[in-house]
Amino acid sequence: MDWKKLAKMILFPPVWLQLILVITSAAGLIWVFMNGLDTAPVAYGIYVLAFYTLTVVCLFCILVLPQRFKRMKQRVLSIPAANRLVTDRVFRTEVLLLLSLAANLLYAGVNVVSWFLLRSWWFVCLAVYYVILSVMRYLLARYVRRHDIGTDRYAELKRAVVCSYILLLVNVFLSGAVLMILYQDKGYEYPGMLIYVMALYTFYITVNAIINLFRYRRFGSPVMSTAKIISMAAALVSILNLETAMFASFGGEMSRDNQRLMIIFTGAGVAIAVIWMSLYMIIRCTREMKRSKEQSYGSK
Repeated sequence: MDWKKLAKMILFPPVWLQLILVITSAAGLIWVFMNGLDTAPVAYGIYVLAFYTLTVVCLFCILVLPQRFKRMKQRVLSIPAANRLVTDRVFRTEVLLLLSLAANLLYAGVNVVSWFLLRSWWFVCLAVYYVILSVMRYLLARYVRRHDIGTDRYAELKRAVVCSYILLLVNVFLSGAVLMILYQDKGYEYPGMLIYVMALYTFYITVNAIINLFRYRRFGSPVMSTAKIISMAAALVSILNLETAMFASFGGEMSRDNQRLMIIFTGAGVAIAVIWMSLYMIIRCTREMKRSKEQSYGSK
């Protein structure tokens, strides 16, 4: 008997078998704890199976998964378009702008249809919010498609200033949304497990927006920085939306006054952050544009 082969089969079973083990172990543990069978003989068998499953999954994640991920990454990078998307951050910014523009237009259309069906100004407020995001992303995507990043600094500064002024409008409709949440009981509600998915998605886009906000600063491109600021503003608004959904699903034991107080604090924090980012870009870009004009006049 080949003991090495047998040990490998036991410790590194195929992925489909690992999934079965995970589902079986989880179901078994839930059944044991829900029925108070913690010390029953059958429980010890389930504990052993759960321990074995945990060991197998950990070994797979530590020893097997990195190698598979490396091979998969090499295959992806062998595709020219995918390689450019991974390595060329300017191109990736353009692609993400176009994708986010399409998503914002879709959200705006859905809210317009919802307004026609339900006649609630809440959907109008959301539709206008997504239209504003779409306008800013369209302006940036249009510039990136027509000009190479870094070739015309002054034009980039002008486009960044325009988008930053438009971003200030977000606070008008954000304030309207907060007032509707506070006094008309509007907000988001996600049925079942969907709220956990949305919470994970909100956490991801927020962390990703923060990382990109600092990562793309070293490129010194006003257009790329503005694109990341818009993504950051959208992520902050998503946090506010998630908070209202959390209150709808889990806020039964919290008083309505406390919920309103937390929404006020969160809404104020989001508004201040958006205003600060907008004014920062406006002041910074305007000063640089003035210096550029003075230098051009001085050279003449």
